[in-house]
Amino acid sequence: MRRRTGRLRTAAAAALFALGATVLAPPPTAAAGSSSALDFARAGGAPVAPDYCQSQCADILPPGTNGNATLMEILAHKLFGTRPAHASDQLAPYGALASGYQSLTDDTLSTFFNDASFGVPKDQIAQVTAPRDDVTITRDRKTGVPHIKGTTRYGTEFGVGYAAGQDRLWLMDLFRHIGRGELTSFAGGALANQGLEQQFWPQAPYTEKDLQEQVDYIEDHNGARGKQAMADARAYVDGINAYIRKAEEGRYFPGEYVLTGHVDAVTNAGATRRTSHTDGIKPFTLTDLIALASVVGGLFGNGGGGEVPNALSLLAAQQKYGVEKGTKVWESFRERDDPEAVKTLHDGSSFPYAVKPARAKGTALPDRGSVTPEPLVFDRTGAAASKGVAPPQDPVKAPKKYRKLEGLFKNGVLPEGSFNPTRHRGMSNALLVSGKHTASGNPVAVFGPQTGYFAPQLLMLQEIQGPGISARGASFAGVGMYVQLGRGQDYSWSATSAGQDITDTYAVDLCNADGSEPTKDATSYRYHGACVPMEKLERTNSWKPTIADPTAAGSYRMQVFRTKYGTVTHRATIGGKPVAYTALRSTYRHEADSIIGFQMLNDPAYVRDATSFQKATRHIGYAFNWFYADSRDIAYYNSGLNPVRNPQVDPTLPVKAAAAHEWRGYDPRTNTSDYTPPAQHPQSVNQDYYISWNNKQATNYDSAGFGNGSVHRGSLLDDRVRALTEEGGVTRASLTRAMSEAAVTDLRGEDVLPELLRVLRSKPLADPTLRAAVQRLEAWQEEGAQRRETAAGSHTYTHPDAVRLMDAWWPLLIEGVFKPGLGGELYDALRTNLAIDEAPSAGHGPTGSHAGSAFQYGWWSYADKDLRAVLGDRVDGPLAAPYCGNGRLSACRDTLLATLRQANGKTAERVYPGDDSCRAGDQWCADAIIHRAVGGLTHDTVSWQNRPTYQQVVEFPAHR
Repeated sequence: MRRRTGRLRTAAAAALFALGATVLAPPPTAAAGSSSALDFARAGGAPVAPDYCQSQCADILPPGTNGNATLMEILAHKLFGTRPAHASDQLAPYGALASGYQSLTDDTLSTFFNDASFGVPKDQIAQVTAPRDDVTITRDRKTGVPHIKGTTRYGTEFGVGYAAGQDRLWLMDLFRHIGRGELTSFAGGALANQGLEQQFWPQAPYTEKDLQEQVDYIEDHNGARGKQAMADARAYVDGINAYIRKAEEGRYFPGEYVLTGHVDAVTNAGATRRTSHTDGIKPFTLTDLIALASVVGGLFGNGGGGEVPNALSLLAAQQKYGVEKGTKVWESFRERDDPEAVKTLHDGSSFPYAVKPARAKGTALPDRGSVTPEPLVFDRTGAAASKGVAPPQDPVKAPKKYRKLEGLFKNGVLPEGSFNPTRHRGMSNALLVSGKHTASGNPVAVFGPQTGYFAPQLLMLQEIQGPGISARGASFAGVGMYVQLGRGQDYSWSATSAGQDITDTYAVDLCNADGSEPTKDATSYRYHGACVPMEKLERTNSWKPTIADPTAAGSYRMQVFRTKYGTVTHRATIGGKPVAYTALRSTYRHEADSIIGFQMLNDPAYVRDATSFQKATRHIGYAFNWFYADSRDIAYYNSGLNPVRNPQVDPTLPVKAAAAHEWRGYDPRTNTSDYTPPAQHPQSVNQDYYISWNNKQATNYDSAGFGNGSVHRGSLLDDRVRALTEEGGVTRASLTRAMSEAAVTDLRGEDVLPELLRVLRSKPLADPTLRAAVQRLEAWQEEGAQRRETAAGSHTYTHPDAVRLMDAWWPLLIEGVFKPGLGGELYDALRTNLAIDEAPSAGHGPTGSHAGSAFQYGWWSYADKDLRAVLGDRVDGPLAAPYCGNGRLSACRDTLLATLRQANGKTAERVYPGDDSCRAGDQWCADAIIHRAVGGLTHDTVSWQNRPTYQQVVEFPAHR
């Protein structure tokens, strides 16, 4: 921190003293020696759960368990850099693995991961809270993770909700408002806040009736488990609300409520009573949980969609090459079932789903130039009229001691680009090795969800022990009635986003109720022959200046039209007749049904082996790949509500809305249909190994989007784990090293640069400058093409010039190779389907900048196939036309040299232009992971690594 003057320190101290005296004190705790909580524990509490992992289960979740901060703590952080206990203590060990993995052993895993055993040893108890007589929340000294133990089912879930309030109240409140499309009304009208609600609400524009119907559906259609699930959810909500009441009474609620104007810090108005100026902390409801679940599902569990952009690129290809050849060219870029794609199931098994029909029927391609996106925002006023940019004005009238907090959230509670559910198609990775290939004879797994880096984290750690529940792991804040990814007594499980196609686009014919000729703006459509009105769903948001965001007031309205075929996304003409394109998602209005599967995963009486694990995950409707390990088996199952389609329909493109093209058994009243049976989902037990990094699941199983070709980041895992398996003797440390090495490797450098260098070296290099540039790239490639520090904390890569050259060269070479042959229109259309690059420093990628996750999407497979064809190598599933040098080696080499010369001339300042966090030219910082502040606390920057956010390392030596 910059040195401050004594005057500033004195003023800050005075402000803190004033706040601390009357506003927000740290929450009271029952210390380790207090009577009520420990008497309960000594009296029995919940019995200690058996733990068959025997200290060989570990996990980590940065930045820290504690995600709440009082106003006093936020102000102290801004002035002095301090943070509450356990807010950031997991970031350093997590970050250190990037430079420390090479010497990792089983004995040193504890340097980078925490013991994930059940319970807390007596000498490690930091505090115990007993919110009811039938539950305790015990926190350990090292991490502060809540270990919830209950003697009744209600008490257990009440404690889970109470602990969630303790750790993530502000975050949960944000996300229930995001899910309802009400973030700006809640947290202010900053551009980023507007963007978030405009991204999420159109995906799930629910009314209160819709939300309640989802609650009722779970309870009414799932027998005893459905009733138990909603009883658990009610207890969970009761626990959250009990914590809110306690926090209000004790005035230790999150300080962001003051900063956003919901609570008056001086009078406590809003917390103890509602006024016209403050609305306090509103109690949670069951429907809030559905709204939260819609955000989580939108981020990580969806698949498919994008059929309109697909249609536009197909039309561009047909315009360029003619219909027949253009379709072949487009299909080669689509790579539906590329034979060279890395697959999770590599045993030759086939699971046909969403395959291309031999003769598609009902495909509804638009007239060229007729497509317009459906407008979302209307009636902007005030700051919203200028797109959220407020004119200069006086600060909010507030006590002077608050002035230093002005602008704390000037960019919104989340920065722009934090989420984009239309592109953010899932992350996470998994590595599992069968016991046949391990040193111990027991399976080994290293896996976890890659959910991004936020402060506080979207996930939260917890252990839950009570009647019918025995698990420890991570859950999404606000929907954490059960552990969603973690371990049971003798097994562990995790997931990766699968992305298979569960969303289709229909073209509905527009009409007018009075029989007049419709235009593209018509708000009625044809359904089974009748002209029926669309349902208009609206959300109006308004905001006023607050201490944290003293921008001008404003308001605007969002509007979505809903049909029996989903929500309207685009309008166009087909054969000159107006249509609306709609998106129909199988999980729409069923966001929370997956609660049944999670309940089963937490139930030790249900999951006892690989088979029962697979049965549990069948009840999860989101598109996920699920992985399992115990002392005997590893297993895999792909979940999702996969609709049964007419086999003559091509799900990659829009289809005409008609009964013949609907999902089989489709009922628009409940948004249900027939679903493919479990046997048709990719699954396996005890394959030699499994890897997953959002790659293709199996042969003939379509992953809905572009980018599953010969080069995929899954290859970084597959190559390493295959080698380990062939060698044998795999340990937890060796598998973690494989993950960690992949996490610091540049995919382009490992899997495409070798072909680029072969083309460049096909003749002697006369230009000494280019020869030196090629030599730098060769040296980097020979040492593993890694983006790794020379030493921990050096903030300098081992091959900085080569990394800079690769970053500068890739977009230039892709354009130079492909744009001349494709033409500008088709090249741009295909870039809409698939971004050309997602290097760590690329802020334009699906995950935004400083997000860790990288190399998920890009044109590396296209470049690889095209270059190998030029070199005369065998290419299975080649592109339908040559591009680099039109297939001539010498001309291709000229293109690569010309683009390399351009790249070599770019300085570090041009390649890494800098942002609010990094100065121009700072390569390490441009890549580095920066936690996106979702509240008043920020965290230290750590070196880039491409790995799960929450991660487990497990090896069970015993079983029940």
